[in-house]
Amino acid sequence: MTFWYPIRLFSQQPFMEKLFGTDGIRGEAGVFPLDEKTVEMVGASVAGRFKERAGRPPKIVIGRDTRESGPWIEEAFSRGAAAGGAECESAGVMTTPGVAFVNGAFGFDLGVVISASHNPFYDNGIKIFLPDGRKIDDQFEHDIETDVHNGIATGSSESATTASGSDEGEFRRAYLAHLEDVLDGARLDGLKAVVDCANGAASKLAPRLFSGLGLEIAAINDNPNGRNINADCGSLHLDGLRRKVVESGADIGIAFDGDADRSLFVDELGDVVDGDATLWILASRMEREGELKSGRVVATVMSNIGLELALRSRSIELARTSVGDKYVLDELIGSGGEIGGEQSGHLIFPKRSLVGDGMMTALLLLKTMKDAGQPLSNLTEGFDRYPQVLVNVPVGRKVPFDDVEPVKAEARRVEASLSGNGRLLLRYSGTENLARVMIEGRNQDEIDGLAHGLADTIKAALS
Repeated sequence: MTFWYPIRLFSQQPFMEKLFGTDGIRGEAGVFPLDEKTVEMVGASVAGRFKERAGRPPKIVIGRDTRESGPWIEEAFSRGAAAGGAECESAGVMTTPGVAFVNGAFGFDLGVVISASHNPFYDNGIKIFLPDGRKIDDQFEHDIETDVHNGIATGSSESATTASGSDEGEFRRAYLAHLEDVLDGARLDGLKAVVDCANGAASKLAPRLFSGLGLEIAAINDNPNGRNINADCGSLHLDGLRRKVVESGADIGIAFDGDADRSLFVDELGDVVDGDATLWILASRMEREGELKSGRVVATVMSNIGLELALRSRSIELARTSVGDKYVLDELIGSGGEIGGEQSGHLIFPKRSLVGDGMMTALLLLKTMKDAGQPLSNLTEGFDRYPQVLVNVPVGRKVPFDDVEPVKAEARRVEASLSGNGRLLLRYSGTENLARVMIEGRNQDEIDGLAHGLADTIKAALS
């Protein structure tokens, strides 16, 4: 079995507000830490802390998704950063991977994304990237938290506004050309797709990219109004896309989230092809073509055991990390891996980019379909998803499970019952007082019983 305990990699004062999670700062727009004053302080801290490290103020490119709060958060961040000496330029509405690309390709020092990814419109967030596509390190994040906690002065500056964004068009053209290179000159003529843009950052970019490569597309949810981002659409709400694919006779449905760093798919039969299935398809192709030199795929503890067994049938190892793309990326870089990702559709191909890119993943999948001359449903053959159950248990305290004998004993009994034909994952939530019991196995009724039995034991011991 696997036990996971969320920890911080450095010590910090217990009373200090923690701003950063695994995907930057995120919360309700207008409420701490995404109120105007705090966002200004974050901008000032980013500029100041970078200057401490590099000996000069940074040049920053800022992009945002389509939330109504995006423009004022960008302006507040820019005011703070400019007061700290930074030069800020706007990329306008741009996907997260698009900003990361522009950051490196145009000589910026930092890329900042104003987005809350798949969250509803009233949330927003701040993600900060280095030029190579990696997020800033834990110490940089901690320094920003310290500055905000201490109330860093933002000062004032006549130039403390975002640049006009006159290069927005150039940024977009360069990013789309970068994506087109994934096909190595191939085209997608003859394939038909329905593309769900989630009323987010991909709404203008994705239709332009795909249609320019010969793909026949029907774009849906591509008219953002500031409040409809992710609203009953996109990668979290696939029912409408599934119906549209079947009704229109499309070969594939493609769904992005709000900032398009992930993508999920629907095959021609209307069945969902999630991140695990996509990893299986693309890793299998890479293995056949000699591109998977590491012989391994990196995924998280949440990936289905069916993926592990399918990959094993091709002598490919599955390495698991904690939940979060930053952990997947760390493992890919550390091990020299070629492909990794999450069940949610956030895939990373480090030889091409260190940032998950939903449009890049879609192009690689479309190219695989085109080259194989087979429908998407055929390409998923060999991957059998095991039934899964997840039970959340409220707890009064987060004690290591190994230190609670009844829980430890019941977990061992569950493992024995699975007899190597299933998997138990037992972990605490990083944000709530919850224990999470996840079990996968061949029989749904059996794993339901095992999960609820273990949940009852945890509740009795820790509630």
